[in-house]
Amino acid sequence: MFSSIKDLIKQLANNAVIVAETELGSGRGEEKKKKAIKYILDNLPFCGIVKEIISIFLSGFIDNAIEAAVYYMNSLQKEEKGE
Repeated sequence: MFSSIKDLIKQLANNAVIVAETELGSGRGEEKKKKAIKYILDNLPFCGIVKEIISIFLSGFIDNAIEAAVYYMNSLQKEEKGE
């Protein structure tokens, strides 16, 4: 069960990072991270209590998924600039 939830979190993390970056701009890392976490939890297809349980048990995984999405997004931007 957790593996399918983790896959969904990874997908949502990519969107979450884009949304946070678009809405908050550059800098403001902690605010963007909080916004990304909220985006992921808000978009999980579960009821509130299940989302809370997921946020507790998978908090480290959610953080890592967001960091991986940020890294991926930054690598794409570097490719576009030709770095």
